[in-house]
Amino acid sequence: MLKTRLTEKLRLRHPIISAPMAFAAGGRLAAAVSASGGLGLIGGGYGDADWLTQEFRAAGNQPVGCGFITWSLLKQLSLLDLVLANKPKAILLSFGDPLPLAERIKQHGVTLICQVQTRRDAERALACGADVIVAQGSEAGGHGEIRGGLTLVPEVADLIAKERPETLLCAAGGIGDGRGLAAALMLGADGVLVGSRLWASNEANVSAAMHEAALRSTGDDTVRSQTMDLARKLDWPRRYTARVLRNKFIERWHGREAELVAVADEEAAKYRAAWAEGDPDRSNTFVGEVVGLIQDIEPVADIIDRMVRDAEALLRSKAAALTTS
Repeated sequence: MLKTRLTEKLRLRHPIISAPMAFAAGGRLAAAVSASGGLGLIGGGYGDADWLTQEFRAAGNQPVGCGFITWSLLKQLSLLDLVLANKPKAILLSFGDPLPLAERIKQHGVTLICQVQTRRDAERALACGADVIVAQGSEAGGHGEIRGGLTLVPEVADLIAKERPETLLCAAGGIGDGRGLAAALMLGADGVLVGSRLWASNEANVSAAMHEAALRSTGDDTVRSQTMDLARKLDWPRRYTARVLRNKFIERWHGREAELVAVADEEAAKYRAAWAEGDPDRSNTFVGEVVGLIQDIEPVADIIDRMVRDAEALLRSKAAALTTS
């Protein structure tokens, strides 16, 4: 077992939190992660009260949390009250200023996790009293920015050590096996937030066709783009793009954003229909560069167990090799 400040503070067996991937991270996935010793987060997405209620019910008695897209949540604060009423173990905020929401979350005694993509965002999260900061590198699937995790994580670790040492740090982006977990701990993180590898699990709400598309791909097959948000008519701030697999939709519209906006009404209907069908060509498969390390769709318990065992073995073997060389 890997004991860190994260496992001790959140009473976990393993220093792993699952990313609250919109739609893919439902109650079944979150519950499986928590049952396997990590902390599972339900994806709050763009706000659907009925869906959230259903997914918290699906999580059963497992201690799970929820993650929100901050700018979207600010438009419908009733969703935060709904989640707080379900007594979540933690709430994660990402993509926007957490200040208007932080106090309400902490007043309920709920662990506040803030995911950040820049040092400036990390400074803001510290000022808001975040219990855990997730430093997300650009390798990550889904929305993010351009900082690489290899430098962002230790820079935020140094900031935390200087400004608010009691705050915990998790690394996110490109972490899909024991090597990634071990590397994150060596960079100064207390744990990891895992997205794409758990997206590629039996318990995730992902179509078989999208899983198959991911298994055929490597990290070279991903791209950061805004086209899918324009097609869905989602009001994402321009600073954020999303990493997805290249496909026919990307080939048609990436680099032609102005043309896409002009026909957004028509394309939005097509995109949403394709998304509902789980079509990996006419909608998008949201995965990160770690897709090149994913060979199988497996149960969550197997993924987490292997990740932790491999990380522990690597840390022990490397330490032994260095002391005897």
